Amino acid sequence: SESRALVVENLKTYRKLQPEVEGFNLKAIVLLSDEEPPAGLHTFQQVLTLGASRDLGNPDIRRDSPATIIYTSGTSGQPKGVVLSHGNLLYEIGAARTVLKPQPGDRVLSILPTWHSYERTFEYFILTCGCTQIYTNLKNLKKDLKTRQPQFMVAVPRLWESIYEAIQAQLREQPVAKQRLVRFFLAVGDRFIKARRVWQGLDLNNLEPSLGQKIGAALTAFLTWLPYRLGDRLVFRKIREATGGKLKYVVTGGGSIAEALEDFYELVGIELLGGYGLTETAPITHVRRPRRNLRGGDGQPFPLTETRIVDPETHRDLPPGQQGLVWIRGPQVMQGYYRNPEATGKVLNPEGWFNTGDLGWVSTQQDLVITGRAKDTIVLSNGENIEPQPLEDVCLASPFIDQIVLVGQDQKYLGALVVLNLPALVAAGLAAPEEPLAEVSARLQQDPQEIARLRQELDRAVKNRPGYRPDDQIKAIHLLAEPLNIENGLLTQTFKIRRNVVFERYQAEIRALYP
Repeated sequence: SESRALVVENLKTYRKLQPEVEGFNLKAIVLLSDEEPPAGLHTFQQVLTLGASRDLGNPDIRRDSPATIIYTSGTSGQPKGVVLSHGNLLYEIGAARTVLKPQPGDRVLSILPTWHSYERTFEYFILTCGCTQIYTNLKNLKKDLKTRQPQFMVAVPRLWESIYEAIQAQLREQPVAKQRLVRFFLAVGDRFIKARRVWQGLDLNNLEPSLGQKIGAALTAFLTWLPYRLGDRLVFRKIREATGGKLKYVVTGGGSIAEALEDFYELVGIELLGGYGLTETAPITHVRRPRRNLRGGDGQPFPLTETRIVDPETHRDLPPGQQGLVWIRGPQVMQGYYRNPEATGKVLNPEGWFNTGDLGWVSTQQDLVITGRAKDTIVLSNGENIEPQPLEDVCLASPFIDQIVLVGQDQKYLGALVVLNLPALVAAGLAAPEEPLAEVSARLQQDPQEIARLRQELDRAVKNRPGYRPDDQIKAIHLLAEPLNIENGLLTQTFKIRRNVVFERYQAEIRALYP
């Protein structure tokens, strides 16, 4: 990127990077921590003092001038430098105002890295609204939610999965009678919200219900409304209070949200607004609106943003409801990849259309629904195409599954690499409280009965999914000895699975699934 300055969090990070940057001819290295800087480094306060008397204006900067280079996460190959202009970022700030209306003084809790395009653009937006920005981390999240009581939050799906799992773990520790009462209210709430969706025309699997279906849904909603309100008073309100009790909206992106999570947060009264975008689009192109929060969808386009769904082979436009490649054109689309015209030409055509590489479809109301990543598609030996993400999402509804990666390219059937949820296994009596995950996984892997039970668990989840096909069935499972995380290189900084790295690391285990 030909950068001339480096900003590091602390001396530990600097010392780790020092051998790599010594030949870069950097003009400045800035230390964010309060540690005493060694010779040649500046503290952040020193930089502020130096800049206080400088004129920061630059008359040569235009809207199309480069503002930043952000490198992609590398989930599907080598990271590339995305060049975003001042105009790209200014457009995002203005477009966000058409979705959310934060008031001056509203509190916003942030947990994502500030360098991530999703977090960065959202911060620009909320600061222009006069909001109070509060930073937290996984260690302090639970405490900060309760004490800071944010009105808005931006996060990735993995965070909401972990909160959901923590709530489920707490529920399993309650007396049996209380568990039954809570599960009764959850079941009633589930019936109520699903009936309400049909009545409102917001059921992703039935976007145009008949009059009879609407009447039936209205009747179900009427009959379940009173117990649902009682459940809200006795149970759901306490869950909201655990998140501070003041949340208006949570914007979530950077991956799909499992259907079970969408249902849970809707019925407890926490409004998740899913969105879609990429680093190359600064990043947001679509987001669900409060007035049309279509669960399972990825939102309607920002103003001036165009969406095309095209055939992956011919690039012919496809009608609403038909799956194809998602192309985007709009003021937020990048200028290109830094010093990489070949890569730019592969995704950005002369008319300004950006090929996202994602598969999806649009409704007649312009709702975008992402179904998978073109490069992630698993093609079985019988020629059937399987999008792994939707199947993985429904499998994550099982309390025993913490993480899952589907495999099966060129094979007869699907297999899965599974990371078990240790607290759930302990609660079910399948693991001792102090037993390490590696030992539990190894022991259960050798128990055909337990593997069969786990397969049945996944079968139930997959078969209950709308549009189930026999080829969706998961017929082989390998239990991993360690979680997929950032530290072992199997997740990106925003908790996305680096599939190519997972496949390479576990190639022997994957081969063993297909004797």
